[in-house]
Amino acid sequence: MKWTRILPLVVLAFAAEARPALAAANKEHLMLMAEIRMLQEQQQQLQQFLGTLSDAVKAVSAKLDDQAGAMRKALADQGLAVNGINESVRILREKVDDTNVRVSSVSQEIEALRQAIASSQQMTQTAPPGVPGAETPAPGATAGSVTPSQPPAPNVNPVGPGVSPQRMYDASFDDYTAGRYDLAIQGFQSYIQAFPRAANAADAQFNIGQSYYNQSKWKEALDAYQKVISDYAQSPRVPSAYFKVGQTFERLNQVDRAKQAYDTVIKTYPDSSDAQLARQAVERLNRRN
Repeated sequence: MKWTRILPLVVLAFAAEARPALAAANKEHLMLMAEIRMLQEQQQQLQQFLGTLSDAVKAVSAKLDDQAGAMRKALADQGLAVNGINESVRILREKVDDTNVRVSSVSQEIEALRQAIASSQQMTQTAPPGVPGAETPAPGATAGSVTPSQPPAPNVNPVGPGVSPQRMYDASFDDYTAGRYDLAIQGFQSYIQAFPRAANAADAQFNIGQSYYNQSKWKEALDAYQKVISDYAQSPRVPSAYFKVGQTFERLNQVDRAKQAYDTVIKTYPDSSDAQLARQAVERLNRRN
């Protein structure tokens, strides 16, 4: 009976002592719940902000893609325009070159006609000796007899009137490329004799040397190449002529003179393609020694 009376009192005393602790615990719990709710709200706001930022990034990326596509298209259009301009320039250059060739051919034809006219006038103005308009009878000839006329002076120019220099050169070059070297040599020599100041005169003389070289006629080839150097000193064929002189001396087993010719090409025409070939030839000869 004694414990039944004491136990409620103990419980009441414990509850009285625990009530402040429980109140403090409840308050702390409420504060934690409030902080959790604030964190949840901040998280929601952050997620909304991230969503908005993601949409903005997508929009910017789309704009950048559109701008990049527009730039690529513009660059492609510019490339096409540049290519079109280059093609137009190329066509214009070809037309200019063709026009220059035609002008040169017409100039050569005019020069040929001028020379033919001058030759014809020289022939027509040639008259037999004596008083103009009167004929001197030959000794022993009676009046009314016909004195044989003197034969006409030979034509110095072997080319017929109206012959085109370009056609004459092309015909000789066809013989050269076909391996008809003797005919090519004759044709090029006639071309040079008829048109010594023509644009292709140096090429014709060089091709004469090439024709002799291909026939293994080394001395004749050497003379022909030397003539290119002496007669056409300003021609772009001169470096090639020097190089071929070196090759010809090699064929004649005159190595020192060959090196001399190659050195002339290297020192005098260092930027030409023949200079590179000459350097290779000198290196080859040096290795041989």
